[in-house]
Amino acid sequence: MTTTPTDPAPSSPTPPAEPAGPTDPVIPAEPAGPTDTAAELADAMTRAIKRIRRLTSERLEPYGITPGQARALRTLAHAPGCEVPDRAMRLSDLADRLHIAPRSATTVVDALEEAGLVERSPDPADRRAVRILLTEAGRAAVERIGLVRHEVAQEYFGEVGPADQDAVLRVLRAAETRYAGRWPSPGRP
Repeated sequence: MTTTPTDPAPSSPTPPAEPAGPTDPVIPAEPAGPTDTAAELADAMTRAIKRIRRLTSERLEPYGITPGQARALRTLAHAPGCEVPDRAMRLSDLADRLHIAPRSATTVVDALEEAGLVERSPDPADRRAVRILLTEAGRAAVERIGLVRHEVAQEYFGEVGPADQDAVLRVLRAAETRYAGRWPSPGRP
């Protein structure tokens, strides 16, 4: 028996072909194991840091202090001789301790000096260097910053038990120690 071709049934018009071009990248599945946990930990830390920084910024705003300025003030306050002209921290040392460029440290110190929280003093041992002195108003600002930091930390971590807080702190300190040991300080990323 022979079959005869039949006309195909009418069909809807076919849509035009997609133009050839780049396609959405295919994101590979994440590997299983420790890498997942480390990446998730890094993401959780990033979220926590952003939230804590935002809260701190909001609470310091009425005092006219940014989180970066607060870090600089705290660093200066913890340096021995922060109120003695020939022993106060040099601007270049402040930049190193904050892990920022000297030019950025200058901008931070300019704002702190304008607010009356620090003053510059020439370094008696090196005419090119400048030392940064914490003023009485700067000391009072450091106390306010400490209260704000405590308040924000309690708000964020208050529901986490002391043993868990200790464990997280211990792990982060150990990770930072191992990381810091990989590169010499000046060139460290």
